[in-house]
Amino acid sequence: MHDFDLDQLCVNTIRTLAMDAVEKAKSGHPGMPMGAAAMAYVLWTRFLKHNPADPTWPDRDRFVLSAGHGCMLLYSLLHLTGYDLPLEELKQFRQWGSRTPGHSEYRKTPGVETTTGPLGQGFATGVGMAIAERMLAARFNRPGHTIVDHYTYAIVSDGDLMEGVASEAASLAGHLRLGKLIYLYDDNKITIEGSTDLAFSENVAERFEAYGWHVQRVDGNDLQAVETALRAAQAEERRPSLIIARTHIAYGSPNKQDSPEAHGAPLGEEEVRLTKQALGWPTDEPFYIPEAALAHFRRALQVGSTAQAAWQARFAAYEKAYPELAAEWRRVMSGELPEGWEKHLPVFEPSAGPMATREASGKVLNALAPYIPELVGGSADLAPSNLTYLAGMGDFQAANRGGRNLHFGVREHAMGAILSGMALHGGLKPYGGTFLVFSDYMRPAMRLAAMMELPVIYVLTHDSIGLGEDGPTHQPVEHLASLRAIPHLTVIRPADATETVAAWKVALEHRSGPVVLALSRQKLPIIDRSIYAAADGLARGAYVLADASLGHVDLILLATGSEVHLALEARTVLEQRGIGTRVVSMPSWELFDAQPREYQEAVLPPQVTARLAIEAGVGQGWCRYVGQQGDVLSLERFGASAPYKVLLKEFGFTVDNVVQRALAVWKPSA
Repeated sequence: MHDFDLDQLCVNTIRTLAMDAVEKAKSGHPGMPMGAAAMAYVLWTRFLKHNPADPTWPDRDRFVLSAGHGCMLLYSLLHLTGYDLPLEELKQFRQWGSRTPGHSEYRKTPGVETTTGPLGQGFATGVGMAIAERMLAARFNRPGHTIVDHYTYAIVSDGDLMEGVASEAASLAGHLRLGKLIYLYDDNKITIEGSTDLAFSENVAERFEAYGWHVQRVDGNDLQAVETALRAAQAEERRPSLIIARTHIAYGSPNKQDSPEAHGAPLGEEEVRLTKQALGWPTDEPFYIPEAALAHFRRALQVGSTAQAAWQARFAAYEKAYPELAAEWRRVMSGELPEGWEKHLPVFEPSAGPMATREASGKVLNALAPYIPELVGGSADLAPSNLTYLAGMGDFQAANRGGRNLHFGVREHAMGAILSGMALHGGLKPYGGTFLVFSDYMRPAMRLAAMMELPVIYVLTHDSIGLGEDGPTHQPVEHLASLRAIPHLTVIRPADATETVAAWKVALEHRSGPVVLALSRQKLPIIDRSIYAAADGLARGAYVLADASLGHVDLILLATGSEVHLALEARTVLEQRGIGTRVVSMPSWELFDAQPREYQEAVLPPQVTARLAIEAGVGQGWCRYVGQQGDVLSLERFGASAPYKVLLKEFGFTVDNVVQRALAVWKPSA
C-alpha cells in the first residue's frame, strides 16, 4: 500500500514546479504537466527501471515524453529523482544556455532520451526503441542469461494521436506485436484551439484495438487505477499497450482547469496563487519542494543503483559463460564498427558496368552484412527498387525477432522516426530506403535526426529525372537542395559504383549525424580509375576527378551523380578546343565544406573563375561554388514522363549543351 498523503504531496510537487517554471519564464505549457503529473508519478516511482546516477545504463527502461511541449513534467521528474539537473536549471526554463529548453532535447538534458516537440514524432520514435530492444534481445540473450530486457514507455497526447506519423507507427507496432511498448495517453480533451470535439471525435480505443493494441481506460488521477493498468500492460506480452488516462489540463486551477488557456501560456501570477491555495500549497515560496517529497523521489537513486548492480552481476555471469558475445555486446553498444570490416567492401571494375548506383549500393550492403551484424534496416515497401534487402538475414517479425530486414510498409514518415528510435537505443546501425522524392514524407523525422546528430543512413534511390517514365510526381527536382538545407545532415550523391562504395564507407563511419545516399535508377558507366582519380576523394566531399591535360586550368566543371559522366565527356570536347578543363566530382557539399581552406582552394582555385556546375535538379546553392562569374546547368521546373534519355536531351543535359554553357562562362585571357 502507498501513503496517500505522501503520494499527493509528490504529485503536487510536480504540478507546482511546472507552474512556477513556466511563470518565471513567462512562457511555456503548464497545463499538461499539471494534468499528467499523477500518472507520471506512478510510472516514474513504481515502474520505471532507471538509475539517475547513470542515465545511459544500457538495460534501463526508455521513457519518451512525446508531448514535448509539456517538458516541465519531465524536467521536474528528472530533478526530483536525482538526475544531474539542479533546481537552478528549472528556474532557468527556456533561457539561453540552460539545460531546460522549451521542448525537451536529446544531449541537452541528462535523462532525456529523444528530442520531442513536433507531435507524433516521440510516439513513432518509441516504436523504434522497442524494435531495437527486441532485436538485441534476440541476438544477445541466452537461456539463463538475460541482459536485454526492458520496456519502452511514453506519455502521448491528443495532438500526438492526431498526427499521421503516429498512426503509421501504431499500425506497424501492432503488426509486430511489440509487447514491451507501453504508452500512457494523456486524454485531457484540450488542444490549442479549444476542445478536441472541434476536430477529433474518433473512438481512439477502438482504433488502437483494430491496430492490434491492448487498450485500457483509467482515471488519470487515480493512482491505484494507473498502477493496476500498468501492471496489466506489463503482463500483456503479445500486444503493445495503450492506457487511455482521462486527465484534466491545469488540474487544480480554479479558473483554467480544462481550458485551452492553460495549454501554451503561463497561468498568471494570481492564478498560480489561487491554484496553490486549492492544492494546499505554500503561496509565498516559488519552487518549493517539501523535504518528504524530495526524499521519496530520491529513493530512485538507491532503487536504480540496486537494479543496475543486479544487471551488472548478470552481465558478469554472462561474460563468463559467453565471453565472445559479451565482447561483441560492448562493441556494438559503443558504436564502434568491427575490426577489419572495410576489407569486405567490394571493388568494381569498369568491365562490370554500366551499373546503377542503387545496384552498387545493394551489393555493398550484402557484402558487408555478414561482417557488421548490427547493420539492420529495410524499406518503405520498395526493397526491390531500393535494393536494400539483406539476403539470407531473415525478416524481423513477431515470430522472428532475429531477422535483420525490416518491412516498414508504405509508411515513410514512421520509418524515419523508427530509424531514429533504433539509433537512440544504441547497439544497431539502422538504415532505411525509399525514393528520393518521398523524402518529403519523412522530412520531419530526418530533421529531428539531424538535430540529434544520430547515425542513421537513408538510402534514397531514383535520384533524378533519370528515373524516366514515372514522370514528375516521382522525379525529385528540389529534393537535393532541400535536404542540403538541413544542418548536420550529410548528403552524398555518388557518380558511379566505385564512389558508391566510398559513400557507404563514409556513411558507416560517420557518427555525428545522419547521411543521405542519393542513388540512381539508371545504369551509369563505372569510371576507369586507372585513368581518373581514385574514388576515396569522395570522403573529402569533392575532388579533382580529371585535371586539365594542357598544363593550365582555364575552366572547371563541377558535377554530382550521373552528371559527372556528362562533365567528363564535355571535358574531352573542350580540351580538343584548347581549353584546359578540370572536372570536379562533388558528391557531398557538407563533406567538402568541412575541409581545410587549403584543400578547398586546391580543388577550386580562386583564380579560376570560369566554372560550370551540372546537376539535374534545382540550382539553388550552387552559386557558392561557381561564384558570380560561373553558371549552373540545372533543372528549374518539374520533370516529365518519357524515357530518361529523351528527358536528358529535352532538358539540356547533353554534351553539346554543356560545352555551349561552358564556353559562355569561359573568358580567354587577353
